[in-house]
Amino acid sequence: MFHFTYLQSIIVGLLQGVTELFPISSLGHAVLLPAWLGGTWQSFAADPSYLLVAVAFHLASAIALFLVFGRRWITIVSSAISGLRRSPNAGSGLPLLARLVVGTIPVALLGLLLNKFFERNFGKPLLAAIFLTINGLILFGVERLTARRHAHALVKDSDAAIVERVSIGQALAVGIGESTALFAGISRFGVSISFGMLRGLSRSIAADFAFLLAFPAILGASLVKLPKLLHHGAIASSSQSPLLAGTLAAFVATFISVKFLVRYFKSNTLRPFAFYCLIVGLASIIRFGIFG
Repeated sequence: MFHFTYLQSIIVGLLQGVTELFPISSLGHAVLLPAWLGGTWQSFAADPSYLLVAVAFHLASAIALFLVFGRRWITIVSSAISGLRRSPNAGSGLPLLARLVVGTIPVALLGLLLNKFFERNFGKPLLAAIFLTINGLILFGVERLTARRHAHALVKDSDAAIVERVSIGQALAVGIGESTALFAGISRFGVSISFGMLRGLSRSIAADFAFLLAFPAILGASLVKLPKLLHHGAIASSSQSPLLAGTLAAFVATFISVKFLVRYFKSNTLRPFAFYCLIVGLASIIRFGIFG
């Protein structure tokens, strides 16, 4: 049975909540933090059930994300229903929903098909460090490539902007790109916002696109792993209360971080996150590669 303390659960929950929607990879940090701390933290993270706990906290993040974007999702779905009924005032809901569904399919399929492969490679600090460094290079590259481009700025209707600038085929491509986030160190949100910016969306609208794509992926991942975690005997009875405490911490941290990021991307760049990923990634490569 998997044992963990209140402190371990709350810290992992906070880590999940803060890093899930920042473009810096929540799974990468879930691997690297215990490796840097060492000792009991390292043995805690070495248990196979640790991945289940880290992913199960995604449910709290999904709920928080829905609370922030709930009205947006309701508008999209109601508009999509109007579109199916061929209402003249249907808006962009149906084509946007189609793009979100198509963009989610590759993540779901690859996650299910390659689940064992990703589980075997989870928990390796050097791999997480390498992928985190790659993530930083992606963010840097996107900022350099889009610095002189004229961003599409339909601020009053970001749904229409997304539909206009991102085709169904491109939504499939970004979904495939999102699948790389199954490797600890690559950020799902980072991949999505980067693709949107490369397609000419303003940073703010690209972030909207990334937030919308994140919800079904985060929710799906948690619903797949949660039954295994709650299976009889998977975790010690003494760890059930700490699990709830960590879940609450993940919810609060996600809610605050999403609220912050919605405002942040209206006028700020990805560069601070790129710098962070490069610094932490390279330091971790040195620590776990050269001196590991």
